[in-house]
Amino acid sequence: MFPSPAPAKFWSGSRSAVVCRTDLHVVDGDLTEPRLPVVPGHEGGSRSCGPGRGRRALVEGERVGIPWLGWTCGTCRYCRSGRENLCPDALFTGYTRDGGYGDYCIADERYCLTVGGDRSDAEAAPLLCAGLIGYRALTMAGDAERLGLYGFGAAAHIIAQAPPEELDAALLFAPVGALVPAALRAIAPGGTVVCAGIHMSDIPAFPYELLWRERSIVSVANLTRRDGEEFLELAARTAIEMHVEPMPLAEANTALDRLRAGRLQGAAVLTMDERV
Repeated sequence: MFPSPAPAKFWSGSRSAVVCRTDLHVVDGDLTEPRLPVVPGHEGGSRSCGPGRGRRALVEGERVGIPWLGWTCGTCRYCRSGRENLCPDALFTGYTRDGGYGDYCIADERYCLTVGGDRSDAEAAPLLCAGLIGYRALTMAGDAERLGLYGFGAAAHIIAQAPPEELDAALLFAPVGALVPAALRAIAPGGTVVCAGIHMSDIPAFPYELLWRERSIVSVANLTRRDGEEFLELAARTAIEMHVEPMPLAEANTALDRLRAGRLQGAAVLTMDERV
């Protein structure tokens, strides 16, 4: 049972959930501490069933996003210093609490994000994880002007709309550890390799010369609500194009199989039957 004082219900009529590689890591056991049984799905758009109970006070019919970060303690040193994404007791949607692969879901209203703009629900859904993680990875690249993207999945296809010269930063979205030394070889002195996945295979040994001259490797761990608010406000007023393939909820396993086999372009979005 999750310790949330502010749950809110979401109506299935506008429900959509993206099939993300993190969902695949949960289903395939790469992420080893799920709450079982668990309903996967952590990037979805929906409409609130009614007003909330807490400070967030959702309005009935409001379109909101239900992201990966589902709850934090609010009292640890990370939460108190604006780094709630590092909270040791954090709960995550579709992993340690039920997610969006269902007609209905329950979320803590304080961690829901308002999704504005005129995109369809299916087009807006990828913003809730691929967009957010891509945005955080991009900000961690600092003032880099020449970027390399490794692993051109849902996150990368939102952020990039190959370098013949040295890169200032490399953003890794593929869960392949062997890409880390490859990216280090591609960046200039002082450059940064940003590992943006939640799971990665082992990084092979590499010579110190690849890291020397103040090259650095950093990881993206989850995201904060502030990240979400900043990115979704930006996304609502920019012409980011989304490549999505809508699929009915009943085909969730097919979608995961296609993702596992690398047979998806852009993002598969599960859509729910409209019902009241």
